[in-house]
Amino acid sequence: MSRIGNAPVEIPEGVEARMEGQTLIVKGPKGELTQDVDSCITVSIADGIITFDRENDHKDQRSMHGLYRSLASNMVEGVSKGYTTKQELVGVGYRAAVQGQKLDLALGFSHNILFEIPAEVKVKTEQERGKNPIVTLESHDKQLIGQVAAKIRSLRKPEPYKGKGIRFVGEHIRRKAGKSAAK
Repeated sequence: MSRIGNAPVEIPEGVEARMEGQTLIVKGPKGELTQDVDSCITVSIADGIITFDRENDHKDQRSMHGLYRSLASNMVEGVSKGYTTKQELVGVGYRAAVQGQKLDLALGFSHNILFEIPAEVKVKTEQERGKNPIVTLESHDKQLIGQVAAKIRSLRKPEPYKGKGIRFVGEHIRRKAGKSAAK
């Protein structure tokens, strides 16, 4: 039995969900999301609750059962509350600035990096004297915000010797000892 797949998804006030063929559509105050559902999973929406059932206990269907339930739960939470991701730029001279839907990053390379942000994601930057710059991403789509955050992080991953790079706020970087002088 899939514990995750059997758990119902509650639809909060102000959010509406419907099925059109094999597509789940969730609409709320923050936006609208759609997800195609595999034909082996049946979705039923009644009394403000979304439930998922599978045809049999085949391994593929068991995994999809939990997957689609989790995706629907993320969609409902996204259109009602939204998601936020914060990243900090650790390094001397690292800066971030927003120009419309473009993020201008100075990461120690010879030129600044202009990163195009999708329209569904809102971006803000905070820069205080004596503190690392922080880039805040907000969106109703959990998959998209995760992908954008991972792409930004990949521009300058945190390195283990000095800890410089782009990291998530609160992320712990395992540090390595450098070379020890042999004499």
